[in-house]
Amino acid sequence: MTAIYTLWLRQIKKYLRSKSRIIGSLGQPILFLVALGFGFGHIFEQAGQGNYIQFLAPGVIAMSILFTAIFGGIEIIWDRQFGFLKETLVAPVSRFEIMLGRTLGGATVAIFQGIIVLFISMLIGFRVTNFALLPLALVFMFLIALMFTALGTAIASVVQDMTGFPLIMNFIVMPLFFLSGSLFPPGNLPSVLNVVVKINPLSYGIDGLRGTLGQMAHFGLPADFVVMVVIAAALIGVGSYLFSKIQV
Repeated sequence: MTAIYTLWLRQIKKYLRSKSRIIGSLGQPILFLVALGFGFGHIFEQAGQGNYIQFLAPGVIAMSILFTAIFGGIEIIWDRQFGFLKETLVAPVSRFEIMLGRTLGGATVAIFQGIIVLFISMLIGFRVTNFALLPLALVFMFLIALMFTALGTAIASVVQDMTGFPLIMNFIVMPLFFLSGSLFPPGNLPSVLNVVVKINPLSYGIDGLRGTLGQMAHFGLPADFVVMVVIAAALIGVGSYLFSKIQV
C-alpha cells in the first residue's frame, strides 16, 4: 500500500509542477466548446434538440479526461526510454502495486483536468441541473479516468517506443472520442453507427456525465455505471498482466 500511495502522489506532484501542461491541455476543450458549441448551437436548436452547450459540455469534459488519462498511461514509454521505469521495477514491490499506483495517480490527474474543464464550461454557459448528483458525476469522471489510464498502461506495455504514438492517436483515441456520441445525439443513428456507439465504452461514461450533470442520459445511469465498472476492472486486469511482462 505504501508503494501505491507513493506512486500515486508522485504522479500528482508531477502534474502540479507542469503549469504549461495544465494550460496547454485546455486549448482543445475550449476550442470545441466555443467553435462547436456556438457554431452549431443554432442548428442544434432548430432540429429541436435544445441547447447544444448543455449537450456538448459533458462530452468535452470526458474528452479532456480521456486524453489526459491516455497520456498518463503512455508516459511509461518515456520512462522506459530514459531508464526511469527500470529504477521503479527493481524496487522490492510487486508490479501490480506499481501499475495500480501509477494508474490511480494518472486517473486523479485526469479528474483534475476534467473538473477544470467543467468550470470553464459553466463560464461559457453550461448549467448543472442538479447539484445533488454532482458527487455521482465525479464517480463517472473517475471511472472514465481509471479506464483509460489502464488502457494507456496496457498500450505502453506493448509499444516499445514513441514512433507508435501517432498510430495510437489515429486508430484508438480519436475514434473512441468521435464515435462515442460526444458530439451528436446517440438516438436515431444509422444501424452500423448505432452499434459502434453502443460497443464504445466511452459512450457510457459520457452518457453518465450527461445524466448526472444535465439529466439527459440515453442508456440510463444504472446501465452506464455497471458497464463502466466492468470495463474498468477488465482493463486494469489486462493492463496489470501486460505491465508484469515488460522487459527493461
